[in-house]
Amino acid sequence: MRLRITHDTRYVYAPAVETALHMAYLTPPHTRAQQRLDAALEVSPTPVVLTETVDVYRNVRAFFEIDSAHEQLLVRANSLVDTRWPEHVASQISWDDTRQQFIYRAGAHWHPAAEFIYPSAHVLPGEVFADYARPSFPPGRPLLDAARELMQRVHQDFTYASHSTEINTPAAEALAERRGVCQDFSHVMLSCLRSLGLPARYVSGYLLTQPPPGQPRLIGSDASHAWVSVFLPDLAEQTDGHGWYDLDPTNNRDGWGTPGEDFVRLAVGRDFADVSPMRGVIHGSGSHVLAVGVTVQLCEAASLAEAPPMPLPPLPPSEKDPP
Repeated sequence: MRLRITHDTRYVYAPAVETALHMAYLTPPHTRAQQRLDAALEVSPTPVVLTETVDVYRNVRAFFEIDSAHEQLLVRANSLVDTRWPEHVASQISWDDTRQQFIYRAGAHWHPAAEFIYPSAHVLPGEVFADYARPSFPPGRPLLDAARELMQRVHQDFTYASHSTEINTPAAEALAERRGVCQDFSHVMLSCLRSLGLPARYVSGYLLTQPPPGQPRLIGSDASHAWVSVFLPDLAEQTDGHGWYDLDPTNNRDGWGTPGEDFVRLAVGRDFADVSPMRGVIHGSGSHVLAVGVTVQLCEAASLAEAPPMPLPPLPPSEKDPP
C-alpha cells in the first residue's frame, strides 16, 4: 500500500514572535514494515538553519531556527511511504521468563530494551496498573498471548472520547475514568506492562482512515495516532534483534513491526514526551492559536513531485487569526 501523509502545524501569534528554535519528529523512518520513498519538510518563514539527525532510538529528528519576527509559523511535513502487512511470527516465551531476563543484576550484560522498563514522564508504573493487568498474566503464559489479551481488554473496557483528555493527563486518571484517546490508551497499556517488569515502548504514527459512506474525504481531518510495542526476547533471537511486536489497543490490531498495512510508524520512545511531533522555544508573543491538520491517503505517485498539491487546512472558525 502506498500512502501519502501531509501533516500541517500552524501557529498564529499575537504579538509577533521575535526568534524561535524548534525540534520536530515528522519524518517516517525506514523499517521492516515500511519504506520511505520521499519526504520533505517545509517551514515558513524560511529558517536560517534546518538540519536532520537520527536520535538514540533511530527516529528522524529535525531542528530549525527562525531569527526574524513572524506572526505565523507553518510547518508542513510531506511523506510518501510504501507499507506492507505484518509477517507471521511465533513466540512462546512466557512473560515470567521475560521479566526474569530484565531484572537488574550488577555486572550483567545490559540489553537496550531494558530502558523501556522504567518510569518515564507519562508512564509511572504502579500497583493499580499491575492489578488491572494481572488477570491476563497468569504464571507461565506466553507473553505474546498475554499482551494481546491486555490489548483487547483495554479496547473493550475504555471509551474513545475525543477532547476528553489533555496531553498531560495522567495514565492513572485515564485508567480510573476508562476513557481517553489513543495516547491515553497507549500510556495505560505501557504502564501495565512496565508494572509487571516487561519492556514496552510508545509508538507514534499515522493510520489510514475512511470517511463515512457517501461522504467526501476531508483535507486535514485525520489525526496522528499512537500505539504500543512489547519486546519478545525469543522473537529477537529468531530475527537478528527485531523483537518488538506492535499492539494497538485503540483499534484492537496487532502485528510484528506494524499493526497493519494501513499504519505508518513515525517515531518510538518511552512515551509521548520523547516523540512529540513538534516542540520549541520562542522569544516574544503573548498568546497563540494552534491548528493541526493531518491527511493520510492512498497515492500512486512515485515521488512527492508527481503528487497533486495539497491545500492548507484553515484555522477553526472560532479561532480566526488575531488582528
